[in-house]
Amino acid sequence: MTESAKRSRGALPWLWLSALVIVLDLGTKYLASTNLDYGVSVPVLPFFNLTLLHNTGAAFSFLAEQGGWQRWFFAVLAIGVSVMLIAWLQRLPRSDRWLAIALALVLGGALGNLYDRLVLGYVVDFIHLYYGSYHFPAFNIADSAITVGAVMIALDMFRTPSEAGASN
Repeated sequence: MTESAKRSRGALPWLWLSALVIVLDLGTKYLASTNLDYGVSVPVLPFFNLTLLHNTGAAFSFLAEQGGWQRWFFAVLAIGVSVMLIAWLQRLPRSDRWLAIALALVLGGALGNLYDRLVLGYVVDFIHLYYGSYHFPAFNIADSAITVGAVMIALDMFRTPSEAGASN
């Protein structure tokens, strides 16, 4: 492959990571949906339960009680963000692995949750962390990938151009 062809693809080869996130996310949601009873916590560790829940809203069930329009709003938002992330990956130099990984994680998570919204009408959540009487809202692999990717993008803003090149 010529150097100009490699540049035109940018960091698109990192889409394999997005695909891996989608496969892991949908696979674990399928396992949770077929093996757990809705709303019944299964203790795994002293701070971790598996609890099947359906989220019709966004993070932390934001807008969950809004009558259904939010399903389509979040679906359109996820499609728009996904298109933007793919364009960003295409323009990103292949050498910027840190940012490419971050974008691929966010993209995979967005598409994993988008599938749920479009096909099921809700997002399947099942990872339930807690400490004492404090319970963190249930989440899934897609949410985890989005969070890790978003933190990486935020940290990327503090890297200098020389650090960005040196970390690859």
